[in-house]
Formats: sequence, C-alpha cells, structure tokens
Amino acid sequence: MMRPEIATSTVDGNAAAGILGDVFGTDVTTLVGVCGGCGAAAPLAETVVELDETAAIVRCRSCTHTLVTVLHRGEGVRLVIGTLHELVRT
Repeated sequence: MMRPEIATSTVDGNAAAGILGDVFGTDVTTLVGVCGGCGAAAPLAETVVELDETAAIVRCRSCTHTLVTVLHRGEGVRLVIGTLHELVRT
C-alpha cells in the first residue's frame, strides 16, 4: 500500500483515466464502481486517487477502501482489484 506521505499527489478519478484506459481499452471514468467495503456506488471519476511515478491507488471516496491499484512495471501495467465489488456501465 502506498503511504500518503509517499504519494506525489492525491486527485480525483479522472487522473487515472489514461492508465485505466490503457488496461480496458476505453474511458472507464463514467463506469459506476460499487465498493465492497461500504456498498457506495459512484462513477470512477469521483474516486480518490493517490499517484506516484510507479502506481495509482484508486480509493472509495466514502470509506477510503482500495478499489483498484494500477502498477507501472517495466514489462507493462498490472491491475490489482481490491474491494471493487462491481463495475457497471450506465
């Protein structure tokens, strides 16, 4: 887990659009994610994202559980699903 003091910046989910778009092949910021921690449902654009040069941690704005972690690696991008219970196109 990235510690807040290490994160270069904390921004909204739109900042992860490019990284997640590379994984899914489309803009996912309008998809609604359902948090497995608290059950909150919101577009990914409304999440909280911690960024540094190697990772993006996408957190639920309601309870701060980690929904998705995107890791930049030399061989590509690795996506780790956390408490993301469901991802829905509206």
